[in-house]
Amino acid sequence: MTSGYAEAYRASLEDPEGFWLRAAAAIDWDAAPTRALDDSGAPLTRWFPDGRLNTSVNALDRHVAAGAGDRVALIHHSAMTGTVRRLSYAELLRDVERAAGALAELGVTAGDRVLLYLPMIPEAVVAMLACARLGAVHSVVFGGFAARELAARLDDADPVVVVTATGGLEPGRSVPYLPLLETALGMSTASPRAVVVKHRPEVDAAPAPDGWLDWDAVVADAEPHPPVSVAATDPLYILYTSGTTGSPKGVVRDHGGHAVALAWSMRAVYGIGPGDTMFTASDVGWVVGHSYIVYGPLLVGATTVLYEGKPVGTPDAAAFWRVAAEHGASALFTAPTAIRAIRRADPAGEGPGRHDLSRLRALFLAGERLDPDTYDWAHRVLGVPVVDHWWQTETGWPICANPLGLGLLPTRPGSPTHPMPGFALEVLDASGHPVPRGTEGSIALRLPLPPGTLPTLWRRDDDYVRGYLSAFPGYYATGDAGYVDDDGYVFVLGRTDDIINVAGHRLSTGSLEQAIARHPLVAECAVIGVHDALKGEVPRALVVLSAGAEASPALRDEVVALVRDEVGPVAALRDVDVVPALPKTRSGKVLRRTMRQIANGEAEVVPPTIDDVRVLDALRPILRRD
Repeated sequence: MTSGYAEAYRASLEDPEGFWLRAAAAIDWDAAPTRALDDSGAPLTRWFPDGRLNTSVNALDRHVAAGAGDRVALIHHSAMTGTVRRLSYAELLRDVERAAGALAELGVTAGDRVLLYLPMIPEAVVAMLACARLGAVHSVVFGGFAARELAARLDDADPVVVVTATGGLEPGRSVPYLPLLETALGMSTASPRAVVVKHRPEVDAAPAPDGWLDWDAVVADAEPHPPVSVAATDPLYILYTSGTTGSPKGVVRDHGGHAVALAWSMRAVYGIGPGDTMFTASDVGWVVGHSYIVYGPLLVGATTVLYEGKPVGTPDAAAFWRVAAEHGASALFTAPTAIRAIRRADPAGEGPGRHDLSRLRALFLAGERLDPDTYDWAHRVLGVPVVDHWWQTETGWPICANPLGLGLLPTRPGSPTHPMPGFALEVLDASGHPVPRGTEGSIALRLPLPPGTLPTLWRRDDDYVRGYLSAFPGYYATGDAGYVDDDGYVFVLGRTDDIINVAGHRLSTGSLEQAIARHPLVAECAVIGVHDALKGEVPRALVVLSAGAEASPALRDEVVALVRDEVGPVAALRDVDVVPALPKTRSGKVLRRTMRQIANGEAEVVPPTIDDVRVLDALRPILRRD
């Protein structure tokens, strides 16, 4: 297949005005934009400044008006309750109209904030789209988030209404939300006019506090609300990044640039359009859930799968393949951590062969670095292209990818391939100068960023400029390190603070992890840098073995030999510990920084998004050893 990537990328950089105005034609506008970029406030920029639209109309109404009301829009597949619910575009529109009416009756108007603290249930999607219909700004907080962190987000967003549920479901237990929310409201300065609760019969929860409203009742009594036209530059949502200290950073997403970029990426990157089904195994509390569970698929008239479950244990390691087969998914999107968990439980890769995945065209992986061995395993057991792509909460859609919709490029394991149109990627040295091909440095994006990326932080323009745009003037600093090879393939090696200095040699922990992952018994690993009196820093490897594998005295020597062969003796790897699990956030990112702080005797900062604090507690004695 011939790829149209090169032409699209060139056009996006040489004529961004024309490129993005042409892309904007895929969106229904109340007032079509005549300009693409407003850089009068540079380095802060805005896209489609004279355009007006409604995002919920683009996600729902226009498909119903075009005769596709009977097409399935949303499939809620809950492995926790054993139920599957399908909503057509017409049914989802009906629910969103009524939910918008209910919020309006509670006093929500355009520009107001609504905080959503919900599990993976259809009401989460409905509430997001209802806010968009009103021109209100939604801020989704991951369900079950700790009260103190929830309170900080309440303070910053200052919502008019909070929508929540009695709780979420985890294997073998439920997580009550109401006590957490009540505590958070008591700690917060925010004073929402109303709290609305979706009751779940599966959650054994105490009654809601007096005055809190029942979701089903307020929606049932509400009049359907028409869409409100908003400026393309108005905020659609605020999504707080999982920072470890200080005030939360509220990433802002606008209506116009968001709609244009996501619609373009759905077709060009993921190859998804009307009649296709996309199964994104993430959470609506993360940016992946916003972009590719909710908005992206619906903007192009596709079917989206909302999955409440885990990659393993609900009930087994074939859960993703079962869901993809049952619903005829054309694309499956998840994190490398999920695939490593599946591989660890099913190293032979027998699960996919037991399910009909004939409609699956590609597996998309993002959220952390994809090591070549996991890439090779997934490609072998699925027999479809494995697309590694790289992006951030701040960018909202992929910075680098292999664009299925434009025609796949040759793949290189370990690389998310090339920058996508609009992203002028360069690798810089510490002084902000571009480095030669093949040289590691800081990955930066030349301004302006394309549509769909953050225009600013919520009410913190100065913090946005200081935190992202000041390190390298004229660039957005991604905070990631890597290099571009001679053929233009980008290799992302990890966060810039994951670079360790061994006797004056700068080494990426990602390159060491890539070598270790080649060991046939290693399911996943993490490398951290620890203080050393002689060398400054030395690497320490934490290794999780595949199911059924056992640690042996020879394993350490084999891992050290792999690193020596692939990275060189300069890596000086000596410490290799076999551990039962690695500590991660709920989105799958390994807590390398926290582990490094523990190992070095520093004050540790544990992110509030940690998935299971018991894993970190079990590692402390290992990390703290002399």
